[in-house]
Amino acid sequence: MISDHLPIYKLRLRTERLELRLPDLGELAQIADVAADGVHDPDFMPFLFPWSAAAPEKRARSVALWYHRAIGRWTAEDWTLPFAVFFEGRPVGIQEIEGKQFALSREVGTGSWIGMAYHGKGIGTEMRAAVLHFAFAGLGADWATSASFEGNAASAGVSRRLGYYADGIEYHVVQGKRKLDFRWRLSRNLWEKHRTRDVEIEGLGEGALEMLGLGRRSEDAADEQS
Repeated sequence: MISDHLPIYKLRLRTERLELRLPDLGELAQIADVAADGVHDPDFMPFLFPWSAAAPEKRARSVALWYHRAIGRWTAEDWTLPFAVFFEGRPVGIQEIEGKQFALSREVGTGSWIGMAYHGKGIGTEMRAAVLHFAFAGLGADWATSASFEGNAASAGVSRRLGYYADGIEYHVVQGKRKLDFRWRLSRNLWEKHRTRDVEIEGLGEGALEMLGLGRRSEDAADEQS
């Protein structure tokens, strides 16, 4: 099995309504189909790289290729976990979490999207809460970061609800226009203060920890492990 060689495929994050895990190829095709059906209002681009502006078939291909790049470029010092988000047994989007030199930095970043048909159900908050629990309780992170362009009230709202605070601004050029990007930061203390969801972590064994640059997990992280 692929999980014998890539133990990150054993990882499962479960909340009251969601399961997050790496998809198999058939499930990846379903996720690509969700992307083809649209992931945001076409009048607003929420992504730094505007992959979602392409035609539906190219959007779908972009998602599939991005997933394979994330796994194919994996190193213990620079990794991105592209979790598929399952709601009522069906994949509805992607919640990624990334770490660079995590063993030293103890900082993760996150990014996500879900299909338009699933907006407004609280899924975005729940799936980010799941990876924050994975980061802080499972991996022993000290910080988590995120960002949202001006006008992306949904993403900013998720950050505020989960306890992030404003961490400055920067400008990017996207589709030939200057866009204001708001940075968000969450400390371990603020995460503990604001967390309200139970999250179960499965498969965070020594093999997965080694791939994540951690080797043997700390006793503190083990105590938090479900």
